[in-house]
Amino acid sequence: MHSEYQSEKDRAVTMKPTEGSYSKRWTKSELLLVAALFALAAALRFWRLGDWGLDSDEVFTLRDSVTIRPTNPRPLGYLLNHYLIRPFLPLDEFGLRLLPAFFGALAIPALYLVTSRLIGRRAAFLAALLLTFSPLHVIYSQFGRYWALVFLLTAIYPYALYQGIRERNTGAITLGVVAGILASLAHPVSVLLVGGPALWFLATHLRPQRLRSLWNQRGVRWGIAITALVLVLIAVRFVPILQNWISEHDANPGSGQFLLAPNLPPPLKQMKYLLTYVEGWTFQLVLASLLGIAVLWQGRDRFLARFLICLALFPAMFLPLLSLRTPISTYYLMPIAPVFFMGAGVFLDHVFGLQWRLRPGWLPAAAVTAMIITAGMPTLVSQYRNGRRFDFKGVAGWLEPRLTGNDVVFSDQPVALAHYLPRTEVRRLRHDTAPLSQSLQTLRSSEDRGTLWVVAPAPAHAFRTNLRQGGLADWLFGNCQLRNIIGKGRMDFRQQYLQVYQCPPEAATGAAEQPARDQGDKVAASANPLRDSTSR
Repeated sequence: MHSEYQSEKDRAVTMKPTEGSYSKRWTKSELLLVAALFALAAALRFWRLGDWGLDSDEVFTLRDSVTIRPTNPRPLGYLLNHYLIRPFLPLDEFGLRLLPAFFGALAIPALYLVTSRLIGRRAAFLAALLLTFSPLHVIYSQFGRYWALVFLLTAIYPYALYQGIRERNTGAITLGVVAGILASLAHPVSVLLVGGPALWFLATHLRPQRLRSLWNQRGVRWGIAITALVLVLIAVRFVPILQNWISEHDANPGSGQFLLAPNLPPPLKQMKYLLTYVEGWTFQLVLASLLGIAVLWQGRDRFLARFLICLALFPAMFLPLLSLRTPISTYYLMPIAPVFFMGAGVFLDHVFGLQWRLRPGWLPAAAVTAMIITAGMPTLVSQYRNGRRFDFKGVAGWLEPRLTGNDVVFSDQPVALAHYLPRTEVRRLRHDTAPLSQSLQTLRSSEDRGTLWVVAPAPAHAFRTNLRQGGLADWLFGNCQLRNIIGKGRMDFRQQYLQVYQCPPEAATGAAEQPARDQGDKVAASANPLRDSTSR
């Protein structure tokens, strides 16, 4: 594989990767290895796919997949659900996650195919191997949203464009353009990948002598014209989307579905934002990626290293800065994730190429690979325990036989619980206790004396919200009784239990009412997979 380590000077002249390990012809063993990874990735992403209830984001996916809105800024996933899935399968827990699981499995051979000519076949295979076992990618693939599709398309379009331009390959350019358009329709954040390389190009070529020599070339003039047109189209489509996003949050602060932790002051908020994203992919993977880019920079392919750095750096700087103005999810950093796997693949390939005194020589590199993969194993195993989501479906199953027509329900992620309690109004739970007090007072003053139910997430770890803000915990402990805790324990540090409070506390009841309640509790216990961990 010595041909992969071409000098920077040679690459600057040819602007093409060398042949040899970059040969276009596939071997039978290569096909079998990639097919095996695809089969394994599909098994990991389809296992227990429909076992967990929907969360609030998936309920929104259901809504937008049934009723298509022409103004939706991210229509592709909804259109695919509407026209490919809905005519044949119900859009339930399995139906909504079917395409994300397929796109997640498809990302493994796609990543290998697109990047093998850039970083070499062994490095591309190692990158695909890491992606196969990535717990966060499995989570996205079992999540009824568009993020698995975004990963798939952003693992194709910038690298296909890079390869097409560098090799003057029309087919690769066409693939990159088509995948880029689809990625922008999957989610507008995909276009941020254009920002870094565009700024790098401008900084490199915006010099008077360089511009004059370039302008004399007809192809360059056409390229500049097409680029300018693309930038105008991007601005016309996506600037209004960003403006609407900011204005919507300004008009309705705190309008989301979740109880949120208090905001940290800048720059701690931005540091937490980036660290949370890195932790999701695991620090080991990201560190290996940085080392792999260093390998590229120090001689293997500095031009590609610059491209990868620019590709990831612009979104990683733009989104934290935007978070100073409006709430931004870590999901929006999804498009830069393929860079991590490519960089880590290069690093592991370099480790496999080193001469070790230990025999067999591949053992140290295999151990390093295993360390990176096993770092995410607790999260991967935990994914098959609770799907990394709160069990609002389980809460609804326990709560429904106890509800009366006069009861009032407050809940975190109210649309998720309301989906499973269609005959009950579910109100949004906030740290402000005034709506709770008002509802409880109204119930106490009414003749029918209904019950106030509160469904709240149990504090999980230091970085998640807790119920102390606004005095919510004190209000619940002073006015309510904890009736149930529903959830399933995980092996990583995330825990997703839901606490169900009854307000006011249940009073002593007559013997005539007790058998019915006992029967309801027996039914709930038999349906609860954690009845040994349930508190009442």
